[in-house]
Amino acid sequence: MHVENHFINRSGWLRAAVLGANDGILSTTSLAIGVAAASVSREPILLASVAGLVAGALSMAAGEYVSVSSQSDIETADLKREKKALENLPEEELEELTDIYIQRGLNKELARQVAVELTAHDALGTHSRDELGINEITQANPLMAAFASAISFTIGGLLPLLVAIFAPIKQMVFYQYGFSIVFLAFSGFLAAQAGGSKIFTAVLRICIWGTFAMVMSALVGYIFGVQTS
Repeated sequence: MHVENHFINRSGWLRAAVLGANDGILSTTSLAIGVAAASVSREPILLASVAGLVAGALSMAAGEYVSVSSQSDIETADLKREKKALENLPEEELEELTDIYIQRGLNKELARQVAVELTAHDALGTHSRDELGINEITQANPLMAAFASAISFTIGGLLPLLVAIFAPIKQMVFYQYGFSIVFLAFSGFLAAQAGGSKIFTAVLRICIWGTFAMVMSALVGYIFGVQTS
């Protein structure tokens, strides 16, 4: 028996979790690097890291919830309009479904037969899937996205915070960068494994963009920072 493993059902929470973890690592590390580049004491670095961690986790959760809720509202409104159209214009909707299947490669007779049988089985479900592109796998879940973002951001942000606590203050910038690249590479590896994508591409992509973000943060710290004691 042939069994295929697919990963699209993980796309909703995986996107939020990967985004949250990477943002937690990058945001907290960038803050720490920026402050460390302008400070000779540990306290400002710790304060910036903790503040960035708390604010970032809450912001990610709120942002994901609002964003995904908006998507969910659009999907719900579209489904209501489609249900009304099926009730008032059933023949036009059947023709529309037939045209969709013709465009996908079926001949007219077979497309019509498929449209008729699927409409008889589940008209709204068929139109939501084949006309609107909405299904149970990709449908938005605001609470899951918000929770995944907040937790993953917190986990990601804790890692550079630990570096800020234990790393030597004089080499803080280099320790933050070095460890964050390792953290980001591991995050990319886990995301690729969970999503079934290419590991090397995922790791390389996040490390390149992470390096750019941290270099810019360090430059801001060096150029605009005020030395504190």
